[in-house]
Amino acid sequence: MEKIRVEHVSYAYRSKYQTIQALKDVSCEFESGKIYAITGESGSGKSTLLSLLAGLDVPKEGSVFVDGKDLKKMDRDAYRREVVSVVYQSFHLFPLLNALENVMYPMQLKGMRRRKAQERATEYIKSVGLSEKIIHQFPKMMSGGEQQRVAIARALAGEGSILLADEPTGNLDTDNEENIAEILKACAHERGYTVIVVTHNPELARQADCIYRMKDGQLEKGK
Repeated sequence: MEKIRVEHVSYAYRSKYQTIQALKDVSCEFESGKIYAITGESGSGKSTLLSLLAGLDVPKEGSVFVDGKDLKKMDRDAYRREVVSVVYQSFHLFPLLNALENVMYPMQLKGMRRRKAQERATEYIKSVGLSEKIIHQFPKMMSGGEQQRVAIARALAGEGSILLADEPTGNLDTDNEENIAEILKACAHERGYTVIVVTHNPELARQADCIYRMKDGQLEKGK
């Protein structure tokens, strides 16, 4: 089932001295229950496309449709709060909150009572392969792999339907790369998320159901 449709999207960054055309007439589709990889060289436009899918901006030309609705006409604050979650290479956990509190955050943002949020957060932490003993640890006390799992648990706690990941294994060793890849695949295949991963990692890309390759702002479909 189609979740996201990108139609003829172009996007440029303009400064006083130059214009950089980051995306050029990009069209693609992403379905629910599948994991996608977007690969390409640095500066090719991958992260720009991801930011548009995350609703951080809207395209200057063309449209992004989510469940058939044009993102330009949607409440993008509500979209980011209720539909889409983003996982980053540098984890972006709140340093003064422990693991449990980090995962509770998106649920409390929606008004969930603290006790219920604690229970749900504990479940999400377990679902990404972490034990309960980590719930009271702060980010600086965790390994990179543990931090990334907590970040994914927090993304799932948003209880949306789209999970975006920007170089999610970029700071991890091989064993943790494999673990994170399995978790992301499970999010798509078992939980029904639309999972879109921007990555330079060929091993992670090979785990995807579909690979898109970005070059000079243009997108080509792989397998």
